[in-house]
Amino acid sequence: MNQITGHTRFGGLLGSPVSHSISPAMHNMAFRERGIDWVYLAFDVTPDRLGETLKVFRELNVFGFNVTMPDKQSVMEYLDEVSAAARMIGAVNTIVNRDGRLTGHNTDGYGFSESVREKGFEFAGAEMTILGAGGAGRAAAVQAALDGVKKLHIANRRTRSWKAAGELAEQISRMTDCEADLTDLDDRTALAQKIDASSLLVNATPVGMAAQSGKSPLPDPDLLREGLTVMDLIYDPARTRLLEDARRAGCRTFNGMYMLLWQGAEAFRLWTGQEMPVEKIRRSFFAGPEDQREDPV
Repeated sequence: MNQITGHTRFGGLLGSPVSHSISPAMHNMAFRERGIDWVYLAFDVTPDRLGETLKVFRELNVFGFNVTMPDKQSVMEYLDEVSAAARMIGAVNTIVNRDGRLTGHNTDGYGFSESVREKGFEFAGAEMTILGAGGAGRAAAVQAALDGVKKLHIANRRTRSWKAAGELAEQISRMTDCEADLTDLDDRTALAQKIDASSLLVNATPVGMAAQSGKSPLPDPDLLREGLTVMDLIYDPARTRLLEDARRAGCRTFNGMYMLLWQGAEAFRLWTGQEMPVEKIRRSFFAGPEDQREDPV
């Protein structure tokens, strides 16, 4: 257990609900390993209480916070500064307190890119298709562009998020060296052309999890081909229908579990200036007999 002293500082996770999160256990282990006299707690805070909560915590000299749904967007108005990447993504998931000044970051994109690099994929000069442009999809798309993806194809359905997806593509093209475009996810012909030109396909939609378990976001599994790398940001279930179809097609596949590890590692670095003991955290919280996060082909 972390030893509480008269010098112990605290921080934690803001959102609702948060009781299920592994972040407190993960970060408290990392603080112990690095000899840092801090503790990390979970606080159930809804958007209507964010302003007053941050005012109190700022006065109590917290080291910082992670922010999860439904607070990632609404928290931005209470911060003194927001990083360029977080502003492009339109959401903050990590707050750093420096002498009472709160700066917002988004480490979801870093978590995405590191988990993909860990599997041997290089973004520089690559072409990529991402399905969905919600919170996780925006973070992955922006980070991929910042990391050197040459062409980025965003595939989204013509729902109320269509306009926002188009604005994201335009923003990425304008603010980075990446050429981004928007395709209707239900247009099989156009989607086939984008995927065929890509070396990485990422699912950032909720299709495949919970009530939609057993479904695939792709209209046709024949859109997959041997040699394509396929990542599903969903990690429960460990193997979604998309990953099963991709595996049968000869693709290299993995899910989004390690994205959680790496986004936490980047938050830890932003707070402490030190590297998280990633391998110990991985062994403690992200491995086991049911580890199906990569399917060897």
